[in-house]
Amino acid sequence: MMLKIRNAGAASVLTVLAMASAIQAQAQNYPVRPIRYVVAFSPGGVNDILARIVGQKLADSWGQPVIVDNRAGAGGNLGTELVAKSAPDGYTILNVSTAQVISQSLYAKLGYSLERDLAPVVLLAYTPLVVTVHNGIAVKTVPDLITVSKSIKLVNASGGHGTISHLSGEMLKRLVGFSATHVPYKGNGPAIPDMMSGQAHLLINGIPDLLPAIKSGRVRAIAMAADKRHPFLPEVSTMAEQGYKDFVLGNWVGIVMPTGTPKPIIDKMYTEVARLMKLPDVTEKVVQQGFDPAVSTPEEFGKRIKTEIARFGKAVKESGARVD
Repeated sequence: MMLKIRNAGAASVLTVLAMASAIQAQAQNYPVRPIRYVVAFSPGGVNDILARIVGQKLADSWGQPVIVDNRAGAGGNLGTELVAKSAPDGYTILNVSTAQVISQSLYAKLGYSLERDLAPVVLLAYTPLVVTVHNGIAVKTVPDLITVSKSIKLVNASGGHGTISHLSGEMLKRLVGFSATHVPYKGNGPAIPDMMSGQAHLLINGIPDLLPAIKSGRVRAIAMAADKRHPFLPEVSTMAEQGYKDFVLGNWVGIVMPTGTPKPIIDKMYTEVARLMKLPDVTEKVVQQGFDPAVSTPEEFGKRIKTEIARFGKAVKESGARVD
């Protein structure tokens, strides 16, 4: 009886070793067929542009097509759920961003969990948020904003309920203590012209969307929600410089795969993408979109996702934003 138990244990060990060896061999040969690169938003946005930059480089490097598949809808949730329910074999990947992090608490019903169903692979790029005001109000700093809010009924524009521009505005109001009426628009596109005309007074969003309006002189940047100044707007001080160290927020884009994807495949994708993001031509193209390459390991990226789900979850709850 004892011999049989020992033999069974040895057989189990051999089975595990064989499986591990097979997975390692699979990773070494990966990829052997086209990779589907899902973007959960429409063509032309930053998620789409970054996917096409990275996808083309991966195809060139590995000799296999990388097909960008735009699956927009439900604030990015349709495409994200599709990948979450795909086979965990490394042949379906997804660009994930701050929008999907917010969705975890914004939507009452989701067909996936970002933490449970999707495995972090690599952070690609990041851009800090910038606090802007209409240049017709006498505001050059956040303390000025507090003062002006006591005499003017400020209008805080956003790209819609539950967007990062909405939630960051609510977070700023709670942090520094001023009042402003939130007016949601159907995207940042319609909100920015009203900022430029003076119909709205305050808008917080990423640099790519707001930079043209800032450069026009009709919208003034008063603070960067970052721990250091940005080279695109070096004259704009950070929130920390103005006395608010905890207001560091930004938009980011990264790659995830379905949970259960073998770790050697995840590691191989991370290693190759990290290498590609350092190439001068890739860096140049990413910077042209107003983002900075910001590669992190799967473990670091996972911690970011977990932390921001909790942080934005609190903001969603406090703001009352909810999609049933």
